Amino acid sequence: MPLRHLTPHDRHLFRQYGRGPTVPVPDPLLHHAVARHALAAPHAVAAEHQGAHLTYGELDRYADALAARLVREGVRPGDHVGLFVRRSLPMLVGLLGILKAGAAYVPQDIGLAPPAQLTHVIRTARTRVVLTVAEHAHRVPLPDGHLLIPLDEPQPQPQPQPQPYAPAPRPRVTGDDGAYVLFTSGTTGRPNGVKVTHRNVANLLLTEPGGLGVRPGDRVAQLLNIAFDMAAWEILGCLTHGGTLVIRGKDIAAAARTADVLIATPTVLSGLDPAACPRVRTVAVAGEPCPRPLADRWAGQAAFHNCCGPTETTIVNTMSRHDPTAPLLTIGRPTPNNTVYVLDADRRPLPVGETGEMWAGGDCVSAGYLGNDALNAERYAPDPFLGGGRRMFRTRDLGRWTPDGELEHLGRTDDQVKVRGFRVELDSVSSVLESSAGCTRAVTLRRDARTLVSFVCPADVDPDAARRAVADVLPYYCVPDQVLPLALLPETDRGKVDKQALLGMVEERVAVAR
Repeated sequence: MPLRHLTPHDRHLFRQYGRGPTVPVPDPLLHHAVARHALAAPHAVAAEHQGAHLTYGELDRYADALAARLVREGVRPGDHVGLFVRRSLPMLVGLLGILKAGAAYVPQDIGLAPPAQLTHVIRTARTRVVLTVAEHAHRVPLPDGHLLIPLDEPQPQPQPQPQPYAPAPRPRVTGDDGAYVLFTSGTTGRPNGVKVTHRNVANLLLTEPGGLGVRPGDRVAQLLNIAFDMAAWEILGCLTHGGTLVIRGKDIAAAARTADVLIATPTVLSGLDPAACPRVRTVAVAGEPCPRPLADRWAGQAAFHNCCGPTETTIVNTMSRHDPTAPLLTIGRPTPNNTVYVLDADRRPLPVGETGEMWAGGDCVSAGYLGNDALNAERYAPDPFLGGGRRMFRTRDLGRWTPDGELEHLGRTDDQVKVRGFRVELDSVSSVLESSAGCTRAVTLRRDARTLVSFVCPADVDPDAARRAVADVLPYYCVPDQVLPLALLPETDRGKVDKQALLGMVEERVAVAR
């Protein structure tokens, strides 16, 4: 019995806190949910981008025609099809057409991804067919025997009986078939492809709170890179509920200004002013720790959800609606049909209040990494608590349960560093800085074995006062040697803080000082 070492009370709390509600999912196939809205309201606007728009009826017809073409080209359930695009209306046609053909889409931002990465993605995901637009076709490193289909060229109709559009194919797709393959950012090496199923995604998007209350007519901003899993939350979270997707151009604020719902990383959200977004009523953040001042600021005008979960657990698997009067900003509880376990190094459950590593179970657990058995064995394991052949995933996030059953996120195992021989949690240092006068964002990094450096926003934060704030509450070895105020923190193409760029900034300053 995996819980026998716990007291009866802690066994009860382990089950009560760690298990999300059991909720039916209307349909595990995402494209079915979109098709229902196309049938019910064909003239409703599905998406708009730079003055152009696409109705649900048009999106459904174009996607049907593309799906028919893909099936004629031999695409079958279980296959992966490259979707190498920039934010656009054709991007949506490509995404939905791939799902209707029974395949999983493999998204890459064709304007940002280097050729070597695209080559790696094509090879690892075995994408024999790649969709793009004519303007970017020359960027796709297409191997011999692979097919490139431009999304902005009319799809040929089946002969000999021309029709207004090709009827949708009816491939045998199940909830366990792939919906998309996401490549992780590869900070520890080459990017790894994670296969995520329809059941995984539908479980978040078609239940609450993951559905974010989106209803027909609601406007959902599409701000993020399509190669980032949170973009699937924006896109499919909107279209499966009949909303209007507001696809941004270069101006993020312009898209956010007219939106009802925002899904973003804290870094992206921190660049937006709530006062300039009067329509926004729901916000969800994930992807990196959220500063408390940012959460408080937005929670004053909107339902603000602080969320957590890696790509491998399908976008997010815990959510918390934040109350600005609450003593803690937590990541909440497991989402429906999911579980979270706080375990020790031997994978044994810890009592409430003790810090351990979070493992995720339930319907969020993805199908695994493509072509990497060793990593699958390291990060996925049989779930002894659910049993029945279920698997759990090692998130590498540290956390603990609060007495009232909320999860407190305490950084990542790889954010625990040694400085002068002492173990330091970098996120803890940043959290103290964010509570100091005038500081809205902070990032702390280890420069070498003896020194920490912190970056704070905005640029007028007093660095000496910020250092004193850390010294007042944390041991001396946690106090950063430098606090560098910046107007803005640099971003990666996925809307997270670019830590390599920050370290490069420090080295440049040192070089100039010499």
